[in-house]
Amino acid sequence: MTYSQREIVLIPIPFTDLSSSKKRPVIIISNDKYNKNNLDIVVVALTSNLIFQNKYGIEIDNHNLEKGKLPQKSQIRCDKIYTLSKNIVVRKFNKVNKDTYELIKQKLSSLIDNKK
Repeated sequence: MTYSQREIVLIPIPFTDLSSSKKRPVIIISNDKYNKNNLDIVVVALTSNLIFQNKYGIEIDNHNLEKGKLPQKSQIRCDKIYTLSKNIVVRKFNKVNKDTYELIKQKLSSLIDNKK
């Protein structure tokens, strides 16, 4: 199956202590050429938990989607980045719009920038 940048997919995400995993939505951030030529995809987490917020989070709702719907307002966690095998994707179901993806890139840039 092919996967595109900006798609929201359901994937089993391991807990940080690797004791178990839980199916969670993620947004593919790796580009389409990478996705086509590699067995992995690079993703950021998506959560409906809006309680924990930091400067690397982006709140989204259905207005941030190019296609599909979210069951509730959610938060993109740009500080939760994973490289995972495409083989473990359960299903594709949404895609964030280009403006939202630009915000993701800005947050990722600020995460890795050494400037204070």
